[in-house]
Amino acid sequence: MGRSGSSKPVRSQTPLTLERVNDYLWRIPRESRPGMKVDGLIYASDALMEHIRDDSAAEQVANVAFLPGIQVASLAMPDIHWGYGFTIGGVCATDPEQDGVISPGGVGYDINCGVRLVRTSLMYDDIQPQLEQLTEALFQSVPTGMGRGGRFRFNNSELKQLMGEGPRALMERGLAVEEDIELTEARGCIEGADPSFVSDRALERGRSQCGTLGSGNHFLEVQVVAEVADEPAARALGLEEGQICVMIHSGSRGLGYQVCDDALKELRGVPEKYGIHLPDRQLACAPVNSPEGTSYLGAMRAAANYAFCNRQLLMWQARETFEKVFGSTWQELGMHLVYDVAHNIAKFEEHHIDQMKRGVWVHRKGATRAFPPGHPEVPEKYREVGQPVMIPGDMGRASWVLVGQQGSMEHTFGTTCHGAGRQMSRSRAVRESKGRKIDQELAARGVIARARSWRGLVEEQPDAYKDVNLVVDVVHRAGLSKKVARMRPVGVIKG
Repeated sequence: MGRSGSSKPVRSQTPLTLERVNDYLWRIPRESRPGMKVDGLIYASDALMEHIRDDSAAEQVANVAFLPGIQVASLAMPDIHWGYGFTIGGVCATDPEQDGVISPGGVGYDINCGVRLVRTSLMYDDIQPQLEQLTEALFQSVPTGMGRGGRFRFNNSELKQLMGEGPRALMERGLAVEEDIELTEARGCIEGADPSFVSDRALERGRSQCGTLGSGNHFLEVQVVAEVADEPAARALGLEEGQICVMIHSGSRGLGYQVCDDALKELRGVPEKYGIHLPDRQLACAPVNSPEGTSYLGAMRAAANYAFCNRQLLMWQARETFEKVFGSTWQELGMHLVYDVAHNIAKFEEHHIDQMKRGVWVHRKGATRAFPPGHPEVPEKYREVGQPVMIPGDMGRASWVLVGQQGSMEHTFGTTCHGAGRQMSRSRAVRESKGRKIDQELAARGVIARARSWRGLVEEQPDAYKDVNLVVDVVHRAGLSKKVARMRPVGVIKG
């Protein structure tokens, strides 16, 4: 996520070269800027490139190519838009054996912001008469809004357990089951988390926010499977047309934000200390194996585990709400987790580079892991079809479920897009909403929406986002991930 209020980088006086590679890929040659170590590559169609050209995001793709130890290319997905340091939709891999660095800007302020999809055995016709009641009940039971706490409270010792173990620490409280752990990326626990590097201020902010949705583009949606694009893959994921699902989009809340903020303060002057020259101070970084790099990685992975716990508790509250509205247990309602995947994270992974298997730090900032069929990190029940990937769109059109494909391993370090991508700033969205009633416009589309404030709805109105169908079409055609099912929102809660 980008940081609200941060200034955009000044465009270079030298125009940035963008060369077409094919119908869905563009190249920024490394010769475009002295100091670029690799090319920049942007996945986009002609229609999406029109938005990208008007943004500063392509400049940021070029800037990332300056990072020490960067491998192959500085990459951007089709939902690219300007962010803090890295573009949102940016991907890069750095090799610690080649002086590779870790950069908080390549993860974002909302560490392990991600998406969780829950299927049910309910069909749209089953819930349509109670949809308004269900949406209102979810809005009342799931805490939403900036800075708002929830019903779950954890002391510092308990928080550190969550950050060290992830959702498995919730099982002893009866707030998770084994299946929930199995179907979370990395089983909900990023190894190497070190809560001792998390500040007291971050702990304070996280004490009451685990199990809360937050604000901005975070949401909980009741969705219906509107279209199945790949029957075998949909069957493997337990999805069918007309089925009701719940999609949850949230991250590490104030705890993760504070971890990032603390790291950026600590990293002031650190690039100069190690002789690193960067075109943008927002790319502040440290060598992976330096004391500063070790500190950030320990805290970042701890915040990531906290985010997995946050989405687990959000799902648990949704299950409880469905139970109350429909008078059956969540097991009877078939409310099983399909998958939970991060899209703001850096992870140490093995990838083939120059015909050699090498360990690299893959930064995914507004980008989703998309491992292909057969990959050992894909849960066994999905290994024949590939890792599930959830791509949320705007609240008036659609979201998508995809599965990872081999092309992602060959071209993007096992990565695909993460959402629709903004095409309108929040302030512009507010200006263009004067005199309009966004909730009524959504109702006309068959979507019941609830939010803590009028501003929360207008900032996130459908027009503020690119068409997710265009974004998904690019990654599908590029062979990074494959379309499985299109999801239509019918009930939305936001902060």
